[in-house]
Amino acid sequence: MSDELSAAREPLHRPSGEPGSPPEGDPSLEPGEDLAVLGYEEARDELTTVVRALEAGGLSLERSLELWERGEALARVCERHLEGARERVDRALASVEDTDPPR
Repeated sequence: MSDELSAAREPLHRPSGEPGSPPEGDPSLEPGEDLAVLGYEEARDELTTVVRALEAGGLSLERSLELWERGEALARVCERHLEGARERVDRALASVEDTDPPR
């Protein structure tokens, strides 16, 4: 069984120090976490893992719902990052257009 699927079958939140538990202070798996601290790539990669686990099936209804909810939250984080990138590109393009001489 793949490591991703194995991890998906375990509880989201394990006490630190248990095998497979996140390191102390790892914001990506702690209860009450603020997913907004994740960078785009981190959120995207975790979302990919969540989707694969859900697609593979074999999870309890409760675990599937937990993963679905986490996936929705991760998708919102990704969208916020992408929107910020779009705004930066738009500003950069606008500043280039402002400095181009008329033709």
